Amino acid sequence: MTERKSSFETLDCWKAGRRLKAFIRAEIRPKLPKDERYDLADQLRRAARSITANIAEGYGRYHFLDEAKFLSNSRGSAHEVLDHLIDAFDESYIDDELLQKSRKHIDEVLRLING
Repeated sequence: MTERKSSFETLDCWKAGRRLKAFIRAEIRPKLPKDERYDLADQLRRAARSITANIAEGYGRYHFLDEAKFLSNSRGSAHEVLDHLIDAFDESYIDDELLQKSRKHIDEVLRLING
């Protein structure tokens, strides 16, 4: 996929959010039991998608205050993903190593959104 010159796709925070989505899809969701497919897995998927969707929507608003609002929403979604991952850890669906890898992805997303 090629990037457009002036697009949200060029933003490092959006790219990090996209990597987080891929990590959750490949590493976390397969570890969840089938009875969590429509609960925790769905909540994780929606929250992770919300990170990049809010970045994209804010980018498209072309107004500083609107963009800041959507980046704030994106930041909130990143924290929501972390909360869901802590739930997965507490339920013994994922181990501490996977939780720490997840935290690194989320920390990167938050650092880039804040930067």
